[in-house]
Amino acid sequence: MLRKNLLKSIVVLLVVFGAIGSALAQMPNPYGAALSVENAKKAAAPALAEAAKNKWTVAVAIVGPGGTLIYYEKMDNTQLGSADVAIEKARTAARFKRPTKAFQDALVAGGDGLRILALKGVVALERSGSPAQPVRRMRSARRPAQT
Repeated sequence: MLRKNLLKSIVVLLVVFGAIGSALAQMPNPYGAALSVENAKKAAAPALAEAAKNKWTVAVAIVGPGGTLIYYEKMDNTQLGSADVAIEKARTAARFKRPTKAFQDALVAGGDGLRILALKGVVALERSGSPAQPVRRMRSARRPAQT
């Protein structure tokens, strides 16, 4: 009888630990907390203000931790292609957990860095000069506020 109870206990423990392990394996990669539309608008505001101050026409895309579009705004007279670029740059940064400048730098370095051209979903564009200011502001806005 003792042997039978011990065997049942071992089977129950294996099932429990198997279920816990399976649940943990199915949890998403911890990219960060979900982002509300309100917070996404707040994150976009400094970039849009800087662009307006400098008379730049830009498109701003804010994505969640998994790359899902949360907020998008295109200023009047912004070229149409900027819409797709803004969204894909934001997705690339979120999904690969690094600024798109890292991909551009790898391309500029050549050699093995050219392998990133084969990666699906990577946008390796970065503006140089002063128009990059909104990009830098958006990077800092992606960091969660300290409360």
